[in-house]
Amino acid sequence: MTAIVVHGGAGAITLDRHDRLRAGVRAAAEAGDAILAAGGSALDAVVAAVRVLEDDPEFNAGHGSVLTRDGTVETDASVMDGAQRFGAVAAVPDLGCAVALARAVLESGEHVLLAGPAAWRFAEEVGIRPAPPGSLVTERSRRRLAESKGTVGAVARDGEGRFASATSTGGISGKRSGRVGDSPIAGAGTWADHAMAASATGDGEAIIRVALTHAIAMRLAAGSSLREAASIALDDLRRTTGGNAGVIAIDRGGIVGLQLSPAMPVASIVREGAEITRVDHMGDRLS
Repeated sequence: MTAIVVHGGAGAITLDRHDRLRAGVRAAAEAGDAILAAGGSALDAVVAAVRVLEDDPEFNAGHGSVLTRDGTVETDASVMDGAQRFGAVAAVPDLGCAVALARAVLESGEHVLLAGPAAWRFAEEVGIRPAPPGSLVTERSRRRLAESKGTVGAVARDGEGRFASATSTGGISGKRSGRVGDSPIAGAGTWADHAMAASATGDGEAIIRVALTHAIAMRLAAGSSLREAASIALDDLRRTTGGNAGVIAIDRGGIVGLQLSPAMPVASIVREGAEITRVDHMGDRLS
């Protein structure tokens, strides 16, 4: 079995955007599935899926990221595979392909997290260039709509049974420059190990406080089903912090997309032999 699951962020979404968001996550899932179907790795698949969303201005990652209170764009991202290799970047200005740079950090093996403008020194070494100042900003970002624009992410299982997760974000609208959220933090916004992978979205500070994706992994290891583990972890986040969040996750038995917020665009493609199942929806909301 191979599978890819993609989310486009948890939050309040106006009805007129539903179709555009669902089309975006479908396109991302198709990009990841194409790699898996060709025998590629889960890590390659999740990076490809997230890159699609970073280039789609409907989502809060790369092009279309929300603005800092200084009117600039600073992005975060991370990738993690089932061997628990991890790479991340945080608060990097004018970085439209944050997940690609996070992947380069992982592959270099020297560090796990690079932050701020100095990360561009490493980016130049691996051939990644900054976007022209202001080019990642959209009219929606300038208007700072009340609707949420959440983090994007993907999780996958490849034909070798390996798991991977990737998460990318522009952060929260009006954040202080230099703010780092949950997306580049292992065990908060992103987690993968030999048995599962998860990517979170929502209230970043709350997700960090409860180590959301790692909490799901630990409950799964203790014998909970994937859905039960995700549900309990999200309930714990709500009870402990009062915040909102959503998560997608995959293990050897299946997939889940679950959120506390009103909506979270999710798309998945699962291949089992000759059978292919494609699904997209606005997520399953916890009561």
